[in-house]
Amino acid sequence: MMKILAIHNFYGSNAPSGENAVYEAERDLLRQHGHEVVEFTRHSDEIRTKGVLGAIQGALAVPWNPWMVRAVRREVERFRPDVVHAHNTFPLISPGVFYAIGQRCAKVLTLHNYRLFCPAAIPMREGRPCIDCLEGHTVIPSLVHGCYRGSRMATLPLAAGVALHRALGTWTDRVDAFIALSDFQRDVMVRAGLPAERVQVKPNFYPGNPQVVPWGDRGDHAVFVGRLSPEKGVEALVRAWGLWGAEAPELRIVGDGPLRGQLERLSAGKSICFLGQLSMDEAQAQIAQAKLLILPSECFEGFPMVVREAFAFGTPAAVSALGPLPSIVRHRNNGLLFAPADPESLLREVQSAWRTPGLLERLAHGARQSFEEAYTEKSNYEALMGIYAQAIAVNRRQKDVDERGD
Repeated sequence: MMKILAIHNFYGSNAPSGENAVYEAERDLLRQHGHEVVEFTRHSDEIRTKGVLGAIQGALAVPWNPWMVRAVRREVERFRPDVVHAHNTFPLISPGVFYAIGQRCAKVLTLHNYRLFCPAAIPMREGRPCIDCLEGHTVIPSLVHGCYRGSRMATLPLAAGVALHRALGTWTDRVDAFIALSDFQRDVMVRAGLPAERVQVKPNFYPGNPQVVPWGDRGDHAVFVGRLSPEKGVEALVRAWGLWGAEAPELRIVGDGPLRGQLERLSAGKSICFLGQLSMDEAQAQIAQAKLLILPSECFEGFPMVVREAFAFGTPAAVSALGPLPSIVRHRNNGLLFAPADPESLLREVQSAWRTPGLLERLAHGARQSFEEAYTEKSNYEALMGIYAQAIAVNRRQKDVDERGD
């Protein structure tokens, strides 16, 4: 059994985070298999409650937090882990902790987004995917456009962090293995500068083995679950439902966000129901009882948690043919693909499937089969152990080089 130090900065408690859920599921999975897991965590709530002072504190911590570097060094010296596995270091922990660990043990980092090279974390600008900083190996575009929260000032500390760790070689010299969530994400991040031989693909998994609601017991409705923000493409979904007209099945929208008011006004008189922010269990119940999950993303996703959940509950997913989604959802096998930001394409594919007798039910069987083949606890644990073994081997080779003085 291994000793694992798990590092994670939890996002604010008022904004449900897939990254937080993945971290907790993976931590629990390791403990269930008998590994000793010690956690080093921080919460963004620590600074959000401090107003302007907290914002300044968070900004200064992003590139390098010396207090966290010292704290992690002490924890590594005390615990002596075999592996340190970091999930999110933004904003309070900082990538500086990889220098605190040194060669004492293997170091693994999960790529939940594109933040190592994209200050905004989501490669999107003006409503379209943007990889200028990743492909150009520079943060200048992000500063010119103020990509983080639409502000050059807010973008500055993140851009400084990206530039600093590029210059220091943190990602080429200080991490033994990276976990990408899809082949697409791996390819993008390798082109941006990660060493290809150290980036492995391991998708998110669904813990447990949920029961599938029989098809005949499900409601005649589709569901969207996620943040109501521009990058999620919910406006295109609402417009597609409007084009469908009075014959459209009910669309249930689960979640909240800055576009909610606008979307509710746009939905007036249509068969669309806004359920607001629900608990995880309530949101998953909506997915399990629906005949289709729709994810009309207009940005590059990592590995959407809702797709993982849909497959686990045997619910087919209709998604944008963008980024990693076409490699996760296979058209008319476990779901549907449509052109991103195109209400007519969305309508055409969903409407055709809804009207074709037996098709959605067949896609539901394909969704559950995909879960059983690739997204279970067993397959994920085996993949994670393989990545840890590789990281340990890389770390040992580097130790040998350092000791020889090569």
